[in-house]
Amino acid sequence: MPALSFPAFPDDVPTVPLLVIDYELLKAGDEHEIDRLWQAATQLGFWYLKNHGVEEEANAMFDVGTEAMKLPLEEKMKFEQGDSGMSFGYKHAGANATDASGALDSVEFLNVAQDDVLAWPAPAHRTYPAPVGAHMASAVRPFVLKSGAVNATLLGILGDRLGLPREALAARHAPAEHSGSEARCIRAPAFQDMPPEKAALGSHTDFGSLSFLHNRLGGLQVLPPGTDEWKYVRPIPGHAICNLGDAMTIFSAGILRSNLHRVVPPPKAQAAHERWSVVFFTRPGNTVVLEPLSAQSALIADAAAKAPQGKYGTGATSAEWFARRIANQRVKNRKGPETWYASRGTEHKETA
Repeated sequence: MPALSFPAFPDDVPTVPLLVIDYELLKAGDEHEIDRLWQAATQLGFWYLKNHGVEEEANAMFDVGTEAMKLPLEEKMKFEQGDSGMSFGYKHAGANATDASGALDSVEFLNVAQDDVLAWPAPAHRTYPAPVGAHMASAVRPFVLKSGAVNATLLGILGDRLGLPREALAARHAPAEHSGSEARCIRAPAFQDMPPEKAALGSHTDFGSLSFLHNRLGGLQVLPPGTDEWKYVRPIPGHAICNLGDAMTIFSAGILRSNLHRVVPPPKAQAAHERWSVVFFTRPGNTVVLEPLSAQSALIADAAAKAPQGKYGTGATSAEWFARRIANQRVKNRKGPETWYASRGTEHKETA
């Protein structure tokens, strides 16, 4: 992505004070840093990650996204993800609802499946716009592999703290099994004429296990537990933003938090600029059943016993959970407010 100069993030808007976690310290086994990761994962489910070593690869993915989004809409629509519940491919602005009223989203994005990256040049699921193939070796594959390794390390550390055998989470996220894991490039238009509270991407919890996000402008907001005030996440250069998804909340019987978040126009002067993001989503294998791992952890078994009966026993596989949530966001599948509610995850809140 070209080097651009953006207005500074303002100091007079409400922000959430995320913990800054040092990835190098985590890899070195620093117990204090692991404690801080656990604090972030159990209290809010969001944190900054520094020294992750993927900055160069993320910048290359911004370039891929920029090149792909410059294609004519007619060309991009050849790779549209469709309405069946598949995430991979291109999503045009206005394809999804942002709330129960059916208000349309204003972002476009391109999702590239980890499975397709690993199988390249043979397609595992589908094909993609030409820039993806042109930059597969130089940008897309390195970003997917290094992001996946970071997420696997973080999940392994959290699994240890949950009292799980080391292979428990690794087996549920094995790259050899097809999954919803994917890289995403997102473009949101300049928002000068949009009310600051209007969602460009509606409130949601993430579908999978762990998200690894890179952005340049504000606009991401979280709803801290027990409050009704949305707060911005301040972008910090060189720091990724990590957050847990539904699968880890379910696997841990609620010990780990998958928190509501949304995207609104960047604050103040930043709203005059396009907002770009790059993210990698780690999700469980398609056949993995989303249920508490009580049999493998006394800590999780205790949490499950204290939870309302059936709260975390979804009875769904990862693929089924994923497809339900995606399909019911699609405007073409909308029957009424009930369709939006059917798309919700572990932390649905009607007023959010």
